[in-house]
Amino acid sequence: MKKRCEWATEEPNISYHDKEWGRPQHNDKKLFEFLILEGAQAGLSWTTILKRREGYRKAFANFDPLKVSKFNQKNISALLKNESIIRNKLKITSAINNAKQFLKVQEEFHSFDKYIWGFVSYTPIKNKFKTSSELPASSIISEQMSKDLKKRGFTFVGPTICYAFMQAVGMINDHTQGCFLCQK
Repeated sequence: MKKRCEWATEEPNISYHDKEWGRPQHNDKKLFEFLILEGAQAGLSWTTILKRREGYRKAFANFDPLKVSKFNQKNISALLKNESIIRNKLKITSAINNAKQFLKVQEEFHSFDKYIWGFVSYTPIKNKFKTSSELPASSIISEQMSKDLKKRGFTFVGPTICYAFMQAVGMINDHTQGCFLCQK
């Protein structure tokens, strides 16, 4: 049996851990997906969001930032009734706002990937924590990222959300020692 990080004990966490978490992601659409999902997760468990991921995919136009940026009050009203997502008006309007800001960053940097990976000089940070309890909630880099994203008009992008985003898209590899995905 494979040894995994302590938090990956049941589905959907096991599949997410084994196939996605900590793996470098450079596809802008995927980066936008994690930006929305991490913002939705604020104050909730990641398992809660993973169980609703397909609902988010359908509700947010398959994570197409251009389509989401055009959502209007009618879309917001429908999303507030959609039981397959977290029905929080602030998080929903944040996702729409962030889609608009995402497009601006793409235009400025030619891709969101180029912008966001610049915070780690385009190279993943590989930590060597022994247990999940050692993982920080934020870092100097996630604080810098948060500050810059907020300056650009993004919301629900505090340092903790940014750190989780960085873990999710492989900018930081926080697989703990002993996990079969820990890179020694």
